[in-house]
This record gives sequence, structure tokens and C-alpha cells, in this order.
Amino acid sequence: MGVYTAINDPSAHFQNMLYTGNGSSGLAITNTGNSNLQPDWLWIKQRANTGNNSNGVWDSTRGAGNRLLTDTTGAAESQSNVDSFNSDGFTVNTGNIVNANSGTYISWQWKANGGSRTTFSESGSNPGGGYQANTTAGFSIIDYSGTSSAGTVQHGLGAVPHVIFVKRRDSTDSWRVYHKDLGLNGSYPNFLQLDQNAASASGDSGNFAAAPSSTVFSVGNYSVVNTNNATYIAYAFTEKQGYSHFGQYKGNNNSDGPFIYTGFKPAWVLIKRTDDTGNWYIYDTERNGASGPNTNQAHKILYANDSSGEVVNTDRGIDMVSNGFKIRNTLGNTNADNGTYLTFAFASSPFVSSAGVPTTAR
Repeated sequence: MGVYTAINDPSAHFQNMLYTGNGSSGLAITNTGNSNLQPDWLWIKQRANTGNNSNGVWDSTRGAGNRLLTDTTGAAESQSNVDSFNSDGFTVNTGNIVNANSGTYISWQWKANGGSRTTFSESGSNPGGGYQANTTAGFSIIDYSGTSSAGTVQHGLGAVPHVIFVKRRDSTDSWRVYHKDLGLNGSYPNFLQLDQNAASASGDSGNFAAAPSSTVFSVGNYSVVNTNNATYIAYAFTEKQGYSHFGQYKGNNNSDGPFIYTGFKPAWVLIKRTDDTGNWYIYDTERNGASGPNTNQAHKILYANDSSGEVVNTDRGIDMVSNGFKIRNTLGNTNADNGTYLTFAFASSPFVSSAGVPTTAR
């Protein structure tokens, strides 16, 4: 019998981390999970509904002084909100988006390759760029330049990506999101927009030009993914058993909602409706603990596409258990009757370790 998972400690590759701001430069945030996680993709969200609540993302390819926002179409911004990526966390300076005095924050952190890139020249019409890949955890950060002609971009995963986020850096343009379960319009993958609550859009020759392969993903000739000489950043994931899961479910409009098997106890769950409008719902275990009679319930919501603060309401909850999560609400955003939803999830612990040791729910 084969080993169930190669990742016994998911916190070596992904961590949630809560912190409280002090309004002063040089605030170091130290991870409480695996101490060797130096984040390469850092996502920070202020929880209270004060000041700038936008979702800020930084990565070690672009550098700590270069920010993007998931809830806007804006170009990358040069600023000093994040001072550094550290061997066991990160350091923030001032600014409401990362460090308001007494502000409450959540950070989500993924490990790639410590900022070390492999450069490439494309066989297609894109001139190339670089990627830093964590093939164990199935995550890579890719930067590339556009050409306005359909081409391919290397991702370095060594496996077919199941999810890809793409953002133009040098000008205003929407985020494009590929998910394996969105399906095709002919040969063109359908897509979502991370900065909007819109339903999925039909694929065409200008966006993702073909389904990705184990070496490349394909882009068309639209400005949002491939303007001549424009710069882009992409975050690509391939599913790893016991660590990550990217799936789909149908809603039933019942508080005894669908169960989504992931093969691990989730640490972070993102849900997006695809057949109608709906916000990008983010749940995580750090912002939720015991809640009344149901100690597995997560019911504190943040939105990837919206700058509003945290919504706390038990009628929006999901149960996070040892092998997946169960929908416990009747919201259109997560559980309309026959609604179609995509899921993105990362583990706090595998359902069964490589030594055959099972995990438990909280």
C-alpha cells in the first residue's frame, strides 16, 4: 500500500497567522506553526471594518516593497507596508492595510522557493521570465512578459496545474483565475475574476488559450493576460494528497448542506459560486474556534473580492472536520439549491499521516 501523503506537516508550506497591529514600523510577525516557513506569497487582510481593509498580497519574486490588491483591478504599487520576508514569518511597517494601532489582522502564507527563480525562454511567442516552484507542495510563482500573441508560459510544477491566478502588474486589469472544474468552451478554459463577484465567464482565444500541461499554461492575446511588453505575475497550484484540494460541489439550500471530502483537516477554505454572482468567501481555522454546541464550525467570513471587514454570523458557517468540510448554511454565496461552487482548500493536518496515524476534528 502506498504512502497516503508526502506532507505530514502542512505548516511547513502554508500557515494562517493572526496578529494585532501597533502602528509602528518594524513589527515582526513570527509564525506559530513550523518555524522554517519563510513566506513567498503573503496575503494580509485587516479584520475590523476600519481604515483600508483591502486584501494585500506580496511575493518574494516581486519583493516585499511591491503590493497588489485582490479586490481591485489596480496595478502593482511600490510601497513599504511589508518590510521583509523572514525565515519564520515577516515584518510589517505602518499603514492601515497591514499595521494600524490595535488593528486586528489575519495573514495567509505559502512557501515557494525562497525567492530563488529559474529563468526560462519560451518555445511559444512569449519572451520568457522566471518561476520559483515548490514541487513538494505543488505551488509556483511565475513572472512573465507579454507579447500580444498567443503563447505558453512555463510554471515549473512538474505536474498539471489545477488552479492559476494571473494579474497584470504594470497597468489596471482584472485578475484571471483558472480552475480545473470550470470546464471548457470548446478548447478554451472558462475563467473567473478574483476582484469581482461575477459568475464564471466563457473561455475564448484571448484569455487562457488552452488547458494547461505539466510544463506550461497557455495565454491568448488579451491585455489582461498578454499585452506586448506588459509584466504579469501568476500563482499556480497542483493538488497534493493530504495537503491541498481544488474541487466543486452542488448546493442544496439546506443547513444540512453538502460535504466536501478533501482528505485532510482544512486550515483554509475559499468558496466561489460559478453559475451566478457570489462573493469569494474565505474561512480559516485561526479566526474560528469553539462556537456554541458545534466546536468544528467556522463562521467568520472575509471576502477576497471586497474590502469590507470580517462578517461574524453563525448562519454563514461551515464545519471543518478531519477529512473535509460541510456546508451549514443556506446562503446563495455558498449553498443555493442546485448552485455550482468551486472550492480551494489547504490543510492543517492530513487525514492520515505517512506513518498511518489518523487526525481528529477539533
